[in-house]
Amino acid sequence: MSKSKIINIDNLSLQNILDEEAELIPLMTPEDEEEIRKEDVPETLPILPLRNTVLFPGVVIPITAGRDQSIKLIKEANKGDKTIGVVAQKNEATENPGIDDIYKIGTVARILKILKMPDGNTMVVLQGKKRFEIENLVQEEPYLKAKTKEMVETIPDKIDTEFAAIIDSIKDLSLKIIKESPNLPSEASFAIKNIQSNSFLVNFVSSNLNLTTEEKQELLTIGSLKSRALATLKKMNKELQRLELNNDIQSKVREDMDQQQREYYLHQQMKTIQEELGGVSHDEEIEEMRELAKKKKWSKEIAETFDKEIGRLQRMNPQVAEYSVQRNYLDLLLELPWEEYSTDLFDLKRAEKILDRDHYGLEKVKKRIIEHLAVLKLKGDMKSPIICLYGPPGVGKTSLGKSIAESLGRKYVRMSLGGLRDEAEIRGHRKTYIGALPGRIIQSIKKAETSNPVFVLDEIDKLSSSHSGDPSSAMLEVLDPEQNTEFYDNYLEVGYDLSKVMFIATANSLSTIPWALRDRMEIINVSGYTVEEKVEIGKRHLLPKLLKEHGLNSTHLKIGKRQLEKIATGYTRESGVRGLEKKIAQVVRYAAKSIAMEETYNQKITDLDIETILGPSHLERDKYENNEIPGVVTGLAWTSVGGDILFIESILSKGKGNLTITGNLGKVMKESSTIALEYIKANLEEFGIKYETIVNNNIHIHVPEGATPKDGPSAGITMLTSLVSTLTQRKVKAKLAMTGEITLRGKVLPVGGIKEKILAAKRANIKEIILCADNRKDVEEINQKYLKGLQFHYVTDMNEVINIALLKQKVKQAKKL
Repeated sequence: MSKSKIINIDNLSLQNILDEEAELIPLMTPEDEEEIRKEDVPETLPILPLRNTVLFPGVVIPITAGRDQSIKLIKEANKGDKTIGVVAQKNEATENPGIDDIYKIGTVARILKILKMPDGNTMVVLQGKKRFEIENLVQEEPYLKAKTKEMVETIPDKIDTEFAAIIDSIKDLSLKIIKESPNLPSEASFAIKNIQSNSFLVNFVSSNLNLTTEEKQELLTIGSLKSRALATLKKMNKELQRLELNNDIQSKVREDMDQQQREYYLHQQMKTIQEELGGVSHDEEIEEMRELAKKKKWSKEIAETFDKEIGRLQRMNPQVAEYSVQRNYLDLLLELPWEEYSTDLFDLKRAEKILDRDHYGLEKVKKRIIEHLAVLKLKGDMKSPIICLYGPPGVGKTSLGKSIAESLGRKYVRMSLGGLRDEAEIRGHRKTYIGALPGRIIQSIKKAETSNPVFVLDEIDKLSSSHSGDPSSAMLEVLDPEQNTEFYDNYLEVGYDLSKVMFIATANSLSTIPWALRDRMEIINVSGYTVEEKVEIGKRHLLPKLLKEHGLNSTHLKIGKRQLEKIATGYTRESGVRGLEKKIAQVVRYAAKSIAMEETYNQKITDLDIETILGPSHLERDKYENNEIPGVVTGLAWTSVGGDILFIESILSKGKGNLTITGNLGKVMKESSTIALEYIKANLEEFGIKYETIVNNNIHIHVPEGATPKDGPSAGITMLTSLVSTLTQRKVKAKLAMTGEITLRGKVLPVGGIKEKILAAKRANIKEIILCADNRKDVEEINQKYLKGLQFHYVTDMNEVINIALLKQKVKQAKKL
């Protein structure tokens, strides 16, 4: 026993008692138990209070005696019969416990050994004998002494099978607990197997279970050995479950920790290798991103989102696929120009000069842009309106956006919407998808590096829907100043303010733009150019640009205004200048080829050179035809590429008054011819037409170029004039064209596309034009210098049209009707 390891009672349990370094604890035999049972409990006993410890009969425990009272009691008892009473304290913090501070039931103990420790404390090894109960206190100083009586224990019969089963269960559970507990040596199982006394087994296990002092005291108080064995078994079941659960958790945690330690070791190796190679480690990258974030001028919401997402990145393994997705997302957050705006230059004079420099004509459009800049200058914080430049191709709608950006000092961004069918192109994909990207709106803003660029949405009328969604519906949020302060991109997942962006949309046709989208935009009609404007554009812009592109300068090639006009009228038919640019480029290439091959050529291009280079003119059909044939009248039409002249023909043939209409005409145009004929029938006397002429003849109306679809009401007065000319054989006035809708009441209604139609009339060498009186305002908007040589007749009813358009004289070889 001299080499025994004495165990502190403050943390007493089975695993401590059976420590592999301790000497074997003496095990009580049935003979020892019988001998103890015969012993009497002394009438008075010195009482030793213990902290955190309950001594059971037969059990041997070491204790530390540190209190003066306790040391004195042990010394005196050791000199005598070595018998003391041991009880547990109710509260371990009580330094000098009295009768009320200790439990009334305890265990008679025998002092086996006393050891003096180097720290001054006294170590005592005690063995429990019998249970006793304190009746009353007989002494308080120098230590407690009490009158006691024995607590008789009820022992079950040897033939009690239930008790035997309980004892077997206790042994089995004890062995399982020893096996499950990582701190108990496997040798402890031998002690359990070698215990022969049932009461000692119950007391030994109860003493060493991981229970509180109160719970052990409850077990000690139970007078029946069978009841105490059953209560102990219940406590053991709980202990075993706790150990199994704890071991299960420890196993899982150990596996996770092993994996984490392995990954950490590999990461540290990779970090060291990267640093040796001069690369940047994972932690350094994250720190760099945090430093960049400190410089960003973003809102609290975005800052919180960034902190949350970079925290996720920091917790990720750089080798997993999600790491690159998360890294790309954070890079986008850092690269977007949150609340970064370029300073607007509100020098309106300079803006006017830039617009005039880059675009000849387009006075109405440039005026509207200057008005907008003026309001923006005065108000300062006005939300940018959405401008839609609508007009035929090649008139400079897209390049206007670039000029506006330069005049404002803003960045210029262009996004082509032609053929866009996927909504995700606008809103982006969710970042959980493989290869996900933000929408093209956010990408363009990132590219612009400012949150208030001039953003040109090119060909907005060419948007189309498919199974992937309707992009035009997604554009509603982009183009609504009330909604786009929080534009939601599926990839970005936080609102982005687009309200400071100046959106400029371009379109060739309004008919294909959804009405809800059209309602959000201010439509500005960019009409076609006159011949004079085309000549100026060709001379000022196109020719210098093309010479530079082909490596030439103004000394190598000169094209006069007359030659440019010949190219524009004889080789192009358009409202814009794209076709003109191609033809001029052909002339420039001719000069470049001649220089490269060292051939002689005319540096100043003549009309003959143009025909040599471009071939003979193929657009002579635009020229006005003579008026020697009745029923041939010149109308004016609007097409997607500008204005055009249209010939309406009508003839009579013997028949029964049937009306035939040909020329690939639409429903509205056919209705116009029917209205014209019915009006004539209702007013035969006014026009000097006999009833028999209509009844005995079939009427055929034809519009040439039958392969080209034609529709609209604007040819109404032209058809009326053609029919009256045919039915009366009167000449149509020379070099006259007309456009206007008719009604059954004889009224003439206004039509659209007036500027384009007038330009087409000038190209065809028309001198006089008949229009509805309500179209006068459209003519007044056109620069008057382009209207030289034209005479306008404004009418309100059909009779005025006939009086102006038809001469009194009849055509040569007029039919007798």
